[in-house]
Amino acid sequence: MRILLIGAAGRLGTAVEKTLADRGHEVVTVGRSTGRLRYDVADPEQVAALYGDPALYGGAGALDAVASAAGDVVYNPVADMAAGDYASSFRGKVLGQIELVRQGIAHVAERGSFTLITGVLGRDPIPTSSAAAMANGAVEGFVRAAAIDIAPQRINAVSPTVFTESLPHYGDFFPGVPPVGVMEVAQAYVRSIEGGQTGRVYELS
Repeated sequence: MRILLIGAAGRLGTAVEKTLADRGHEVVTVGRSTGRLRYDVADPEQVAALYGDPALYGGAGALDAVASAAGDVVYNPVADMAAGDYASSFRGKVLGQIELVRQGIAHVAERGSFTLITGVLGRDPIPTSSAAAMANGAVEGFVRAAAIDIAPQRINAVSPTVFTESLPHYGDFFPGVPPVGVMEVAQAYVRSIEGGQTGRVYELS
């Protein structure tokens, strides 16, 4: 398969890229400052430019899958959040991923797939995480609804808890929450891309 991967430079994206490549897929990486192609998917115009880039297709008529492993949100107590913080969080994690799907429908194979990223904070929030919880809930709701509209194309979301590899830096923010290894999360992307399910949120904890 030829797979477009957003956010391949991060911890999760690196694991997803390696896992997919090891399974024989061709992975085209995209990021704002790293990756084979350089686009900011938070900007709808740049999403359009990305899908219009001939380098994305490599002579093939369509992509087989689009996967996202990135999204930016603001962390602060609600009383310290500004309206713009929520707006930027929604744009950074929700609208960018929605645009990947909305604009990508015409560029993904008839039975291709989209895999988006959410996270544990949508179902088990911690202090300062209201924007992340908002964004994750919105993405998951979109996935369930979009699955109806875009069939036979498929769409799922991956919702991991804190990564085991990130515990030295973030473990104190998730007391008592079971971590998950990043390579295990990458396997959920494989399940979404290679499998047949749609409208699913794969929770990993």
